Amino acid sequence: MSSTSRTLSSTPSTAPHSVFSCAWCGRTASAVADDGTQRHHCPSCLQFQHLPDPDPTDGGSGDCRGRMSPIAVAVPRTGGWMVIHRCARCDGLTSSPTRADDNQLVLMRLAVRPLAQPPFPLEAFGDL
Repeated sequence: MSSTSRTLSSTPSTAPHSVFSCAWCGRTASAVADDGTQRHHCPSCLQFQHLPDPDPTDGGSGDCRGRMSPIAVAVPRTGGWMVIHRCARCDGLTSSPTRADDNQLVLMRLAVRPLAQPPFPLEAFGDL
């Protein structure tokens, strides 16, 4: 069984005490974050299942149920970090806000990846 065909044993919902089990890391987490908002990804591995989008004009149907892997973080002008995810099946992109209990090591690895693996040699800055 490939990792993209796994499904969540319980999908996150808005019920205050509902929990879900991540199909990729196995952690059980609350579907509602500490601040009362609905969680969109696993706080441990930051992955989730690609579910149908309520707005089909958002750039993809999202009905493939593939694995949404974190690929980057973004910091909009409004503040707060957003995790950028890419679907392993359909290559669809989406973002979700970070939560206070998200894995800080995984978030920092995403944030420093462009500096650790730049697309050009950093020695070029020495000539400027």
